[in-house]
Amino acid sequence: MPEFRASCCTRFRYRYSECHRCADACPHDAITLSDEGAALVADKCKNCGLCISACHTHAWSSSGYKPIDLLREAIKKSAWHFACEPSGCSGDALVPCLGAVDAVWLAYMAKRNIPVSLHGSDHCAECAHGKTGLAQLTLNLDAVDQLLASANQSHPSDTPPLAWTLPVLPQDARTPRQKERSVNKSAGTASRQHLFRRIFRRSADTPVTRAAEGVPGKVADKAIRAGSYSVSERRELLQIVCKQKEDRPFTVALHEALPLMQLTLQSGCTLCEACFRVCPTGALQIVENPGDWALTFQTDRCVACEVCLEVCQPRVLDAAVSFDARPEQAPITLISQIKQRCARCDRHFVSPVPQKTCTVCSDDEDAFSAIFG
Repeated sequence: MPEFRASCCTRFRYRYSECHRCADACPHDAITLSDEGAALVADKCKNCGLCISACHTHAWSSSGYKPIDLLREAIKKSAWHFACEPSGCSGDALVPCLGAVDAVWLAYMAKRNIPVSLHGSDHCAECAHGKTGLAQLTLNLDAVDQLLASANQSHPSDTPPLAWTLPVLPQDARTPRQKERSVNKSAGTASRQHLFRRIFRRSADTPVTRAAEGVPGKVADKAIRAGSYSVSERRELLQIVCKQKEDRPFTVALHEALPLMQLTLQSGCTLCEACFRVCPTGALQIVENPGDWALTFQTDRCVACEVCLEVCQPRVLDAAVSFDARPEQAPITLISQIKQRCARCDRHFVSPVPQKTCTVCSDDEDAFSAIFG
């Protein structure tokens, strides 16, 4: 059965998060969501592995299905054949669902020009996993195409285009009725619906601000839970895929199947540091010295979980539509402020507007006034 790690889940890190990637991917309604994270309904789970592929923060994993171990075996061979286990096809490795083979794994093999074939896609219409597995498979293949397009976009124009060996979906010899079924029949529609639901979710849903009482635009302290930083193997593998010769830009568009994102910050930041505290990977950091304070963003560590966008109450954080995904870039400074000195306690502090006293001293004065008038 898939195992859940709460500390990696955005719903655990930010208890009002509306992330539901894993539940959307599960075709058996075997995942329940709460402000504690997610839980598996064991008697409904069919071990399709789609929750593992869909989760960007690696909150879901399985000892029985480890894509990175399969990758270590695959790169030793001249070609690799995946087979969907429910379809009855054979291959170098059987997987519970072809949609569980993530886009980064496929892109890495394509860049290394190792042929990969995915057998059993013509069974999706009949499979119990196919309800969402087909859409996830198509989304992953579309992401590989986009990464190749990005690589060629930055490739020198006076040289032949890059020729990655893209994964293929052979139509296996099965019964005549099964052979008539094509993965392209409904995959395009399912994939577009999936993307639309994810891309427009934030704008369509009613924002859950949950501000601290009496402090508009501030997240309640209890809403954010601390946890150690963790970057998935999938994100580290994507560093290799996005690496270019001669350090050329690798401009890629935001894509649901890729754990990639770059943040932009509009005016209006309140310097509350909620985005930094909620980030599960350490992509957002606070850099301080005696005179300055800065919020920085490290593209290499971001997995596009979007929890920082949810927790930002002024709604000034946003995701860039396209960006340079080259590895080992310097952190981006989203905002920098000169520290002020409190007239009462003489400590340094930062504020979006000039103030005479820091937040601690201001709170003390408010509390004194409330008690003694």
